[in-house]
Amino acid sequence: MAPYAQGPYANNGAVDSGGGPALIVGATGYIGRFVAEACLDSGRKTCILVRPGNACPARAAAVDALRQKGAVVIEVKTHTQLLDISYCCLSPDEPACDRAISIGQGCVETALRVHGVEVVISVMGGANILDQLRLIDAIRTVGTVKRFLPSEFGHDVDRARPVGAGLGFYEEKRRVRRAAEASGVPYTYICCNSIAGWPYFDNTHPSEVPPPLDRFQIYGDGTVRAFFVAGSDIGKFTIKAAYDPRSANKIVHFRPASNLLSTNEMASLWESKIGRTLPRVTLSEDDLLAMAAEDIVPASIVASLTHDIFINGCQTKFHMDGCRDIEISSLYPDVPFITVDECFDDYAKSLRLEPEETEDNNKSNAPVVERLEVSPTCA
Repeated sequence: MAPYAQGPYANNGAVDSGGGPALIVGATGYIGRFVAEACLDSGRKTCILVRPGNACPARAAAVDALRQKGAVVIEVKTHTQLLDISYCCLSPDEPACDRAISIGQGCVETALRVHGVEVVISVMGGANILDQLRLIDAIRTVGTVKRFLPSEFGHDVDRARPVGAGLGFYEEKRRVRRAAEASGVPYTYICCNSIAGWPYFDNTHPSEVPPPLDRFQIYGDGTVRAFFVAGSDIGKFTIKAAYDPRSANKIVHFRPASNLLSTNEMASLWESKIGRTLPRVTLSEDDLLAMAAEDIVPASIVASLTHDIFINGCQTKFHMDGCRDIEISSLYPDVPFITVDECFDDYAKSLRLEPEETEDNNKSNAPVVERLEVSPTCA
């Protein structure tokens, strides 16, 4: 019988995971970096699982930054070889293990045992979602991990009903949920909804560019609302929930009332920050469905999810079940969220806006923009 079936987790997995070490898989991604930084800031030993010799300069820089902050870097050959790792040192007391680890044989099970990992947080990208099934197997085999957070960080995938490619993406996430539940490992599902920033439909990440400066693309009639959460808040509240016994075997929803906005409301807010009125272009339900049906990954997935958010209202149309759902603010009522208003202030400060003279000697609404460097705190 599996170790969890008879072990300390038999009582519905309601185990306080205390302050033990965490392993974060996917720490170089956008949300993963915030989660890893929040874990390090909490003072807990933080291990990150990465691919060696990352060819992407941005991801390599992210690994270096986390290492400098004290992360234990554990290298694997590829995302599909999560179990093919070994150590240059096996004692967690050796200083080298606290800085970097070189891997060649053995398994994630060894990593979990060597570092006494109590919490595993997966922030894997969409193409690697099903790799988590093997990660769950390793966690279950070790039998000492007290909490597993699979790569959710969006909507409640059991309630949302996207179409096309978005549905296939959610079906994979549902499969991971069922595997986590069947394993007996205490779990927490983080449903943080939308990232604070303009919700582009075309796979443009909110962290990459500010809200529009030429025109707004409004979805449907622009009145359906969604919850928006800053990246730093996603990291901060994720770590709090990961170590909180009240969130064991729960779906944790991030639903800050101050950040419940429609695209019409966000457009007006952004206009107030840049001092301009921009034209609005409507993308209808049919437009989004047509893009979702093209089956171009990842663009079609993003269009599908945009439809589910701003046409179907997937973030707000359900009532939470007190037995399985919990809202993060009910756990930490005195901890504030960064507001979208504050995020838009940060974006506006990263721009230098000057009016452009037209041939008619009239002032145009189109801004001449000089970009300044801005850190992705709110995106």
